[in-house]
Amino acid sequence: MVFNLFKKKDDQQDKEKNKDTLKQEQQATAVCEETCIEENNNINSESDDAFAISVGSLKEKVSKTSEGIVSSIVSFATGAETVDDDMLDDIEDKLIVADIGMDTTVEVIEKIRDKKNSIRPDQLKDIFKQEFAQILKEAGSNKINLKENQLNIILITGVNGVGKTTLIGKLAHRYKSQDKKIIIAAADTFRAAAQEQLEIWAERAGVDIIGKYDSDPAAVVFDAIQKAKDESKDILIIDTAGRLHNKFNLMEELKKIKKIIDREAPEALAESILVIDANTGQNGLKQAQVFKEAVDLTSVAVTKLDGSAKGGIVIGISKELNLPVKLIGVGEKINDLKDFNAEDFVTAVFD
Repeated sequence: MVFNLFKKKDDQQDKEKNKDTLKQEQQATAVCEETCIEENNNINSESDDAFAISVGSLKEKVSKTSEGIVSSIVSFATGAETVDDDMLDDIEDKLIVADIGMDTTVEVIEKIRDKKNSIRPDQLKDIFKQEFAQILKEAGSNKINLKENQLNIILITGVNGVGKTTLIGKLAHRYKSQDKKIIIAAADTFRAAAQEQLEIWAERAGVDIIGKYDSDPAAVVFDAIQKAKDESKDILIIDTAGRLHNKFNLMEELKKIKKIIDREAPEALAESILVIDANTGQNGLKQAQVFKEAVDLTSVAVTKLDGSAKGGIVIGISKELNLPVKLIGVGEKINDLKDFNAEDFVTAVFD
């Protein structure tokens, strides 16, 4: 009885929050519809190179992140004759503010502190560059893991508002333009607007979509897997809910979805991607830890990286969660979902 009362209360909170966000989501849907018309003629024209980003363009996108990280190092090192503890303490504070992450920053600073007597202040920039590059490398390959001649499932998770729906649409477009057979599972069945937006993206990309508002998310995934198998699809992209204010229910939903995938297509799960908004900074790390409880995350996509001063979260994620970043969102256009290249990212930030 008590459990039912709490459940009713949670459900009521869900409905109230849904009402608050519905108008915003419908506005986003309208924008999507307008953009569809503008870009539809070019939807299948991109080559593989269209999903890469040059160092020069990336440098422009991460300029605020670069300023926050590099200027902190250079400003304290300029004019100094030696590297001392006070200098390293000041740099440490600045890097934490730049959202690289407390644990990551402290570990890197301590490594440099141990050899401070053998390095010059003007070497610090390159030393930090090398340390951060190594962190990104150790997190794993930045390449999306897809296998030929079989079904590949890409599970997309993340809190509401980080750009999951848009990322899924752009990802579907990407693979459709490579002549892959795609299906989308709209398993965020709690929000009608989420499914409406996905339907627009699916139509725009010319791919199939399956889903039903207010139905069981795991059932939607089950149906999508069966359809994907029956029609020999190459890729199934699964959208999921992300309402962290109702953490228990969300985790249970995600676990059920993962269980269905493991049972119905155990070899098909290619990627379990957590989508994080770059502007959330350290909150992104907290989100990742929550989702890691429910599904075995394989990688991260960072959206809204363009113009954000908190792009250092890419380094923190790679170190503290041991997860590679594989996709980055650097704009609103359909081809502004780019492959992440760790080496290019470090070069763009530091050079």
